Amino acid sequence: MAARTDTGTNTGPSAPHVADRHDLIRVLGARVNNLKDIGIEIPKRRLTVFTGVSGSGKSSLVFGTIAAESQRMINETYSAFVQGFMPTLARPEVDVLEGLTTAIIVDQQRMGSDARSTVGTATDANAMLRIVFSRLGQPHIGSPNAFSFNVASVRASGAITVERGAGKTVRQTFTRTGGMCPRCEGRGSVTDLDLSQLYDDSKSINEGALTIPGYSVDGWYGRIYSGSGFLDPDKPIRDYTPAELDALLHKEATRIKVDNVNLTYEGLIPRIQKSFLSKDVDSLQPHIRAFVERAVTFTACPDCDGTRLSEAARSSKIDGIGIDAACAMQISDLAAWVGGLDAPSVAPLLATLAHTLDSFVEIGLGYLSLDRPSGTLSGGEAQRVKMIRHLGSPLTDVTYVFDEPTIGLHPHDIQRMNGLLLRLRDKGNTVLVVEHKPETIAIADHVVDLGPGAGPAGGTVCFEGTVEGLRAGGTLTGRHFDDRAALKKTVRTPTGTLEIRGAATHNLRDVDVDIPLGVLAVVTGVAGSGKSSLVHGSIPAGAGVVSIDQRAIRGSRRSNPATYTGLLDPIRKAFAKANGVKPALFSANSEGACPNCNGAGVIYTDLAMMAGVAATCEECEGKRFQAAVLDHHLGGRDISEVLAMSVDEAEEFFGAGEARTPAAHTVLRRLADVGLGYLSLGQPLTTLSGGERQRLKLATHMAEKGGVYVLDEPTTGLHLADVEHLLGLLDRLVDSGKSVIVVEHHQAVMAHADWIIDLGPGAGHDGGRIVFEGPPADLVAARSTLTGEHLAAYVGA
Repeated sequence: MAARTDTGTNTGPSAPHVADRHDLIRVLGARVNNLKDIGIEIPKRRLTVFTGVSGSGKSSLVFGTIAAESQRMINETYSAFVQGFMPTLARPEVDVLEGLTTAIIVDQQRMGSDARSTVGTATDANAMLRIVFSRLGQPHIGSPNAFSFNVASVRASGAITVERGAGKTVRQTFTRTGGMCPRCEGRGSVTDLDLSQLYDDSKSINEGALTIPGYSVDGWYGRIYSGSGFLDPDKPIRDYTPAELDALLHKEATRIKVDNVNLTYEGLIPRIQKSFLSKDVDSLQPHIRAFVERAVTFTACPDCDGTRLSEAARSSKIDGIGIDAACAMQISDLAAWVGGLDAPSVAPLLATLAHTLDSFVEIGLGYLSLDRPSGTLSGGEAQRVKMIRHLGSPLTDVTYVFDEPTIGLHPHDIQRMNGLLLRLRDKGNTVLVVEHKPETIAIADHVVDLGPGAGPAGGTVCFEGTVEGLRAGGTLTGRHFDDRAALKKTVRTPTGTLEIRGAATHNLRDVDVDIPLGVLAVVTGVAGSGKSSLVHGSIPAGAGVVSIDQRAIRGSRRSNPATYTGLLDPIRKAFAKANGVKPALFSANSEGACPNCNGAGVIYTDLAMMAGVAATCEECEGKRFQAAVLDHHLGGRDISEVLAMSVDEAEEFFGAGEARTPAAHTVLRRLADVGLGYLSLGQPLTTLSGGERQRLKLATHMAEKGGVYVLDEPTTGLHLADVEHLLGLLDRLVDSGKSVIVVEHHQAVMAHADWIIDLGPGAGHDGGRIVFEGPPADLVAARSTLTGEHLAAYVGA
């Protein structure tokens, strides 16, 4: 077991004392991913922060080992049937795990994009608000379901019979109704289909008129429509009678028989509604998603005006406010309105609702509204919304696991986040946090620093103990813990300006601003102040502008850095040229794939209701290629060995000698420049962290010819030691003639800027204005904004 350098420290009056081994989570022999048989002891009911460079093994230890085993053991308490609906969790590679408690993961995964999911439904605030309106709203329209846009508003009358006395009965009728708008079915929007994208009306069905993906003449759908008998399959659609056209477009589901096979016929429009539009558009296959984007227009429902609610639900009000208006309020305003309600009959409920809404404000999300679709939240916002659920939870002695909870937070908001983490600890819970920000590391009771490097160079415990011990410990994190970037003595002179006039996206208040070009310009402000609205909503995308936002990279487990960046193309060509064969042989997704696993490297076995199993392919031993392909070499290595290399190894390999490949070396140099030298070329994209994916996108876009680079929080996931590396990269971009515009909260980036545009002064309707524009030194000297105050403290001014 790794020796503990220190015994921990008490950073607050409520930090508990670790008495014995029953108050410890013990890990022995952890070998998940790059962990090197490590052992540690983590104190329970304390706040432990895990630090280290990206790829050092933090997530492998916290999420892949501790949290994964806790969740796996909980899942095993359910029946095999129930387990069939749960994610498959294999036992992590670890010898001993003792002292585990129930783990609740609060990560950065974006919340589902289902149209029925909102901030209110995700936090139960909607449920409480519906009860309040069902009790206090006038006119009284029914139970809480009468205010729910997820409960159908079809009235159902019936009767109940009650036995009374000597066999007599009393019949009582009742009516129940939900609050769903019947037209949009609670989605808030209706769809309009462009029929020209569904079919070519100059052709007949049998000539291939249908242009919907999967509706070819020879497929099942083509056979259904041609053999239905409801229309003439050999007549051009433009010549259809009104009845035939209605059958093609609108006919309800009807059982038919085609070629002695029982099938269901349904008009194109209801079939598309069910098969394509009932799903999250982002979850559709790319070609289907492209079809939906071409053929479908989404507009606010004219019946409910986008509120999702029935007319009855909107008619019931409290002090002139309907539930639709309440859900549309900025949460900080809604909290004040709820706090002003005087209703003794629901006083406990109002107090709980007020506490939940106040938590939004306290955590820096007061600018949201309850009707905000959950799928539109950023990763950081989604994590904080999930956290709100747990702040009011009666559960204690739970292990809460956080993945960089400060992402997307202004320094002012980080202080509030720290307070919430300490509150969870003080309720008697164990709080484990993976984090890079020194402000959050500083409040830890216990610190575990992993490294010393990333990937194969990481996976060991470099330090365990107190924050003071970390500072003095000599590790990479300890040496950089108190790093502070200095303000520039001289700033660059702009070469021009990018004019924005009348910007009014979201909460922006008719903003006019000139963003200087040819320099490093940083846009900052508290969360919700309007930064992203200004940059991404006002700077026109297109020729000359390279925008790198926080959206996730699309890719399957077959996708990896080599395929995503285009690196695999020159590598395949180099192998093909050296061996006199086709490049396709060196693709695991093409001719070179192992026939047993189809190039996946593993065999997936579906065990129906039991958890599925993934086993390494015995034929290729996980290498993904046919044995004959691996007989071909370049520089003494086969293709599987090259894909197993790290970026740094591959950069050296393709930079000189027999394997010298300038096109590949250029891509690898860019990956190393953004701090991804430790990644292996064949590592699945699905295993990369959010910060790693962001930097992978940056490396890919660096090849583009754009003159303006727009970056959204590029320090996400970066270790303290890597921030300086990133600043050097930004400088090189600007010095090469590019204009770089960065949305950022990190004070080191602010201090390094040539020009700062600060939005605020607050969030939501309290923001949306330019509160400062000028050099960082002037912002520090003025101290007129929250950003100015925190930057001044950071640089020690």
